Amino acid sequence: MSSPILEGRNVRLRPACDADAEVRLALGTNVEIAKMYGINKEDIKPMTQEGAVRWVQWFAERPHAWVIEINGAFAGEIRLDNVNLQDKRATMAIGISNPALLGKGFGTEALILLLKYAFGEMGLHRIGIRVLAYNKRAIRAYEKCGFVVEGRERETACVNGSWHDDIMMGLLDHEFSARGAAGS
Repeated sequence: MSSPILEGRNVRLRPACDADAEVRLALGTNVEIAKMYGINKEDIKPMTQEGAVRWVQWFAERPHAWVIEINGAFAGEIRLDNVNLQDKRATMAIGISNPALLGKGFGTEALILLLKYAFGEMGLHRIGIRVLAYNKRAIRAYEKCGFVVEGRERETACVNGSWHDDIMMGLLDHEFSARGAAGS
């Protein structure tokens, strides 16, 4: 089952396609973006054609995964993981792969599109997310969408030789709908 296309003002969420591998390859691996995922500098490997194709295949197999498209071009990814329809909950992950598009509100718009779908059509009640405490840009985007800090796991990630905390955040359907149709 393919994920539906979700359209926003500046952002479009769509299933992955074979052509995404070339764009993913061209974007490569940005050191600063990789750090936000908790990847050590010495563990960053150059993106290869084979790796980009594998990424598209892996991503296309996920039932609740979308490519973030901005101005008709691949810009990143967003997905729901650990979807539990009985308990109406899931976790979420997002990443903008193009450093030129960071800090422009595209991630927040993608989050709102996904949350509208998850709390609407999917009927979920709760979405959780983990984020490294130093990823302030992501935390701000999550808070703009209504996520609240629910806890902190101390020193869970050793990144570039230093220990860092994980922040656990969550959002409930009624909290999101109370923010209005735009989710902001």
